[in-house]
Amino acid sequence: MILEVADIRIRPGEQTAFDAAIERGLTTVIAKAAGYRGHRVLKGIESPERYLLTIWWDSVDAHNVGFRQSPAFAEWRAIVGPFFAHAPQVEHFDRLTESGER
Repeated sequence: MILEVADIRIRPGEQTAFDAAIERGLTTVIAKAAGYRGHRVLKGIESPERYLLTIWWDSVDAHNVGFRQSPAFAEWRAIVGPFFAHAPQVEHFDRLTESGER
């Protein structure tokens, strides 16, 4: 498995609406994608317009090819994209070590 990390910045004052939109997009679109294994959304405290979306995928191809090149990606972006201050920065990571509660 790999971890996708998306650093998302939204326009100020739209946190409540974005909170609902990202949850809807995750449950109705991303969670149904082939290769999806789970997600977590972290919301900034000092920077309330900043979110870190982490998604576990079977592989980079499951995300970049299977999901991003499918019609589901356009559906996802239609739900969350209107809130973006700019395009999110997205990278993929392998697990090296882990400890503690998730």
